[in-house]
Amino acid sequence: MTQKNTTLKNKSPLDGKRLLLIIGGGIAAYKCLDLIRRLREKGMTVRVILTRSGAEFVTPLSISSLSGEKVYTDLFSLTDEAEMGHIRLSREADLVLVAPATANMMAKMAAGLADNLATTALLATDKPVMIAPSMNSRMWEHAASRRNLQQLKEDGVHIIPPASGELACGEEGTGRLAEVEDMVGAIAFFFEPSGALTDKHILITAGPTYEAIDPVRYMANRSSGKQGYAIARALADLGAKVTLISGPTNLAAPAGLQTIPVESAAEMLAACQNALPADVAICVAAVADWRVSNCAGQKIKKQDGALPALQLTENPDILKILSTDKVNRPELVIGFAAETENIAENAQAKRTKKGCDWIVANDVSTKDGPSVMGGDYNKVILFRGKDREDWPAGHKDEIAKNLAQKIAEFYA
Repeated sequence: MTQKNTTLKNKSPLDGKRLLLIIGGGIAAYKCLDLIRRLREKGMTVRVILTRSGAEFVTPLSISSLSGEKVYTDLFSLTDEAEMGHIRLSREADLVLVAPATANMMAKMAAGLADNLATTALLATDKPVMIAPSMNSRMWEHAASRRNLQQLKEDGVHIIPPASGELACGEEGTGRLAEVEDMVGAIAFFFEPSGALTDKHILITAGPTYEAIDPVRYMANRSSGKQGYAIARALADLGAKVTLISGPTNLAAPAGLQTIPVESAAEMLAACQNALPADVAICVAAVADWRVSNCAGQKIKKQDGALPALQLTENPDILKILSTDKVNRPELVIGFAAETENIAENAQAKRTKKGCDWIVANDVSTKDGPSVMGGDYNKVILFRGKDREDWPAGHKDEIAKNLAQKIAEFYA
């Protein structure tokens, strides 16, 4: 009886699910062979539509050998139409995945074209669609690709972001097809998002800190706390027990989780240490680097033009302290790096210096538009060790959901 219960508990969320995989034309198509194998190991049925350009990189024989299913290629095959039909093929799946989703495929999907079996099935399906883009970094960053990506998001298409690194063309940049384990994790998360972090305690810091100069004045920064609060909500939605330690903001405390208000960096550190142990710590707060060591007990008065002598001292480094805690270090420590120049280099240097596991870098300068600090939108780069992921710009709620998914995949 005990063994039976254990088996049910460990059942994969993919067991019994049906995937229609559309393989696009790109060198990364070879990863789909491993993807099919991994998904079948988890109990998933995988049917494949192989595009004409995709067949330049992988063969129907290799796909059918791994999937155990017939491979579909021709829209006008009378046999296929009699047995299955592109309508039934697109609707007998629980999820449709396009991988690799080339720039051409994304453009056709955004425009609603139906000039082959793959695009016809996509237009005919009434099931959720997910894409894993893969292309040259310049193509990925092109304005047309960004428009198409935004249109697909508005159409409800789920996105598995491309990775960064060396591309098939020899260039470096964003555009690599996501790794197989990331695609498997994204598919599993799609089918079982709620409760993915039920047994996890996650500590999050958010907002600015106020460092007193005297009883009236303080030093602070422009952080609104919006990104940290959004991450707290996204993780709570996945069932995590969330402790949100927040500096002063104008935001309402999120429902369903513990919010601890603080003002100074010292108070924030103490609250973090009191909240341990935790499985995950996410330091989103913009903690002031310095505080006034000679804080006045009374309001400092003007002195006929003479400036007060303020002596500054460094605040405690909360991210580093949590990352190097030898007793209660969380299993996963994630930092945020708000930068105005050399974003990637500074973020990686910060990750190494602080000792955290992941770091999320964002450009808080105003050279490309409104500042991230105080705004509703963000554009980030996620570093996990040597892996780099450039995420498309999006609403802070969307960034939060993406990060929550990555954490869920980490534990999956």
